[in-house]
Amino acid sequence: MELIGLAVMAGIAAALIIYSLMPNKSEQQEIVKRRTAGLTVDQDKNSLQNKARARASSNMLNAAIPLLVRPAMPQNEQEQTTLRAKLASAGFRQQSAASFFLASKTAGGLLCGILLFIYASSGNNETSKVIYYSIFGLGIGFMLPNFWLGMAAKKRMEAVRNGMPDSLDLMVVAVEAGLGLDASLQRVSDEMSNVHKDLAEEFQIAVVETQMGTTRSEALTKMADRTGVPEMRALVAVITQAEKLGTSIAKALRNQAESLRTKRRQKAEERAQKTAVKLLIPLILFIFPAIFVVLAGPAAIHLMKTFSEGSLSH
Repeated sequence: MELIGLAVMAGIAAALIIYSLMPNKSEQQEIVKRRTAGLTVDQDKNSLQNKARARASSNMLNAAIPLLVRPAMPQNEQEQTTLRAKLASAGFRQQSAASFFLASKTAGGLLCGILLFIYASSGNNETSKVIYYSIFGLGIGFMLPNFWLGMAAKKRMEAVRNGMPDSLDLMVVAVEAGLGLDASLQRVSDEMSNVHKDLAEEFQIAVVETQMGTTRSEALTKMADRTGVPEMRALVAVITQAEKLGTSIAKALRNQAESLRTKRRQKAEERAQKTAVKLLIPLILFIFPAIFVVLAGPAAIHLMKTFSEGSLSH
């Protein structure tokens, strides 16, 4: 246990050292403000020190990440595309997102393997058992980022799905008021940025791609692929079909919004009905034993006293 404590303290110390080397955004903002007001010699020294710290931390990361990425690198292009799609569904679209994710898998595997190796070694176990513990720790640490990514993607997909009915209602109002589809998407992204941030961000990206020359159908299809939500793919198909056939986009959006709202209500009712079943486990494990002790405890004590008195009398 002492070795585990030392290992945890060493990990925390290393994390604090790395964090201290990383540039502080508040300090950078303060430097910019001071420069606009007039730069002094001391401030110039502070800015140079911050730049040196930022350069040192970036050099450390650039040197460590390729070494950590190599063991977890996908074998073919299809796996790499699937990984990028998962990261995009979770909201990580940066070029370095895949590298940081793969590096975290390797680092997590090494850290868990070392911790379990120290734990098994401190217990005077056999060599084979120590090896088994180390391999198990490597596997757990290597797979933990995958579980985290799946949970993050699922949470973001749920947020996008919940925000679609309200956004489509606002889009219907904008289209019926005379705005085009691109202008209505821009207006919805501006209005929903504080309520449904993830969905507003996806609408904003689609609008920017359209302004940069991408066709509207292609931009909307990319948006559906990034989110990974089936309802978004259905919405893109409805909009594309309405544009090709020349039908009313406002009517199609209204019907789609009603359908999405109905699905959201049905899912809420389904979760409410599952609540009774989920409550059985805490009831059986925690509440029923306490009730049994409170109700049957006095009777059991009385019976024990009666049997003890009867045995003494005989």
